[in-house]
Amino acid sequence: MPQPDIKVIIPAYNEADSIASVIREISKSVSEIIVVNNNSSDKTAENATAAGATVLTESRMGYGYACLKGMDHIAKQSKAPDIVVFIDGDYSDYPEELDKIVAPILNKEVDFVIGARVKRLREEGSMTPQQIFGNWLATFLMKLFFGATFTDLGPFRAISYGKLLALNMEDKTYGWTVEMQLKALKKKLAYTEVPVRYKKRIGVSKVSGTVKGSIFAGIKILGWIFKYSIK
Repeated sequence: MPQPDIKVIIPAYNEADSIASVIREISKSVSEIIVVNNNSSDKTAENATAAGATVLTESRMGYGYACLKGMDHIAKQSKAPDIVVFIDGDYSDYPEELDKIVAPILNKEVDFVIGARVKRLREEGSMTPQQIFGNWLATFLMKLFFGATFTDLGPFRAISYGKLLALNMEDKTYGWTVEMQLKALKKKLAYTEVPVRYKKRIGVSKVSGTVKGSIFAGIKILGWIFKYSIK
């Protein structure tokens, strides 16, 4: 059986202190680690390059912009991967759990896997109260409107490449994760969640670490859910 081709996309904004650790702990089975430097003012790009990643530059600020830049890079390559994994660059996830995340896809069980940050595996204080509430509200509404079984909007996730392209992702900022989950539901993709550990991030969150970020993320997430609920 041929080795599956797995690529990782890491959006990164001012993650100089953490990015090398994330890259080093990703499974060696991955064919390429793509760090998208999202207008950082520190040494994120230099440290990612030194750690062995492919480093792209996306000057337009936004999580979705960075993810789309990574996807565009993959699309231009001569060989399409089997699976694309997304993980944050802040070292809050455990990158070595990537093999656990992709296993249900490799076993032909599902097309899409969310790394669920379950309470029993989370370091105390690793998620802010607004993150916990936002996750609960978003997943409750997805259950209410679509019968979904998601419990988290976790950024550590894997998806079959062909299915990712079929989602036609478009959100440029805070709504990227929930857009992917909503479109997966609409496309009736087979999905599952895998419980993952979660720890306090290195540095300050650009979203949940500020009142403005939390508000805008909440508006974006709810906007996507209500948009799809009336389609």
